[in-house]
Amino acid sequence: MRDINLLVIHCSATPPGSAIGVDEIRKWHTKPKPEGNGWSDVGYHYVITRDGVIEPGRPVERPGAHARGHNANSIGVCLVGGVDRNQKPDCNFTRLQWGSLSVLVDSLLQAYGPLKVIGHRDLSPDLDGDGVIDASERLKACPCFDAGEWMRAR
Repeated sequence: MRDINLLVIHCSATPPGSAIGVDEIRKWHTKPKPEGNGWSDVGYHYVITRDGVIEPGRPVERPGAHARGHNANSIGVCLVGGVDRNQKPDCNFTRLQWGSLSVLVDSLLQAYGPLKVIGHRDLSPDLDGDGVIDASERLKACPCFDAGEWMRAR
């Protein structure tokens, strides 16, 4: 088994009306370039649909393809949603998704020990070197909420 110490939360960057799941995301990720990513499988280990279903993706035993430079030591979880109809970041996840995310994170913490839980945006470079990824430093908004704050508040 690989050494896992990080859990990275993502969003699919789809509007709330998009009822997609792991199968659709797998098609996007495996479709040859330039239309897709050309990967061997879906990049995430888990996808949480709008109705709160936790769908398995890439096996946890295999590194994901969800956070460049961090795939070898992380698990990737994707919440479906995260943008509005105009493709602007929007924390529009359902109550069912939040509940499932909490259950999944607890299960992964129990199975893999202490993991640092962060959002994809928190892997942006710390340009000013202060140890904090400020909004102005983020390369992405994903997952459109502060995962560390969510962990502390639950």
